[in-house]
Amino acid sequence: MSNESIRPLESRYILEMRVDATSYSDAVKRVLGWARNGESRYVCCANVHSVMESFDSAEFRRCMNGADLVTSDGVPLVWALRRLGVAAASRVYGPDLMPAVLRAADGEGLRVGYYGGNIEALKRLTELTNRQYPGLIGYSFSPPFRDLTPDEDQMVVDRINASGVHILFVGLGCPKQEKWMAAHKDRVRAVMLGVGAAFDFLTGMKAQAPSWLQAAGLEWMFRLAVEPNRLWRRYLKNNPRFVALFAAQLMTARNS
Repeated sequence: MSNESIRPLESRYILEMRVDATSYSDAVKRVLGWARNGESRYVCCANVHSVMESFDSAEFRRCMNGADLVTSDGVPLVWALRRLGVAAASRVYGPDLMPAVLRAADGEGLRVGYYGGNIEALKRLTELTNRQYPGLIGYSFSPPFRDLTPDEDQMVVDRINASGVHILFVGLGCPKQEKWMAAHKDRVRAVMLGVGAAFDFLTGMKAQAPSWLQAAGLEWMFRLAVEPNRLWRRYLKNNPRFVALFAAQLMTARNS
């Protein structure tokens, strides 16, 4: 896959956060091109939670807008892109993008690493990947929940770089993984992909919503039913505000 065949991205700002109109094939092509060249880049898979974290925090908004690629991980963002004039916008969901990148990386002899997740999820993910793609993984680490000290962080960076991985999947959850990737741009010599709960989904440690619920933009209802204690505050705070604020953005755009 040559870099020359990659088209310019069409992007829109949703509540001041950039979202790129990409596709699975386009995103994979970009990631592999950067990886082959040994570039330090980072990719965010954005949903309503990401947008509202960005809306509430200028620091987090800089992390998102500084990314090399921001995919529409959530169906509501696909709808938003279409309302903003990108008729061909489609979903690029982190837990589906990750296997696509793994397949492509294996086909080109690129090595990958995993950073994040709990110890059991990372163990299962590593075993699963090794069965499918022997020799693909060059690094894996489940960091403690607390912040690392500067010395510990530098040790992590040194080990990632020494491993020779070209692509690093980061599963720390939003907003922690986006902040981590932004802080490690130009330090970690790999393409970093923030994939949220993909480690748990791909290993079966967490259930995914049925495809029809995902297509209807109602995945949040399934996740709320599965993890009510963890997620109810997030959805109660974010979802109604997103609808109201994006409606106001559309009205302002029409009247300008």
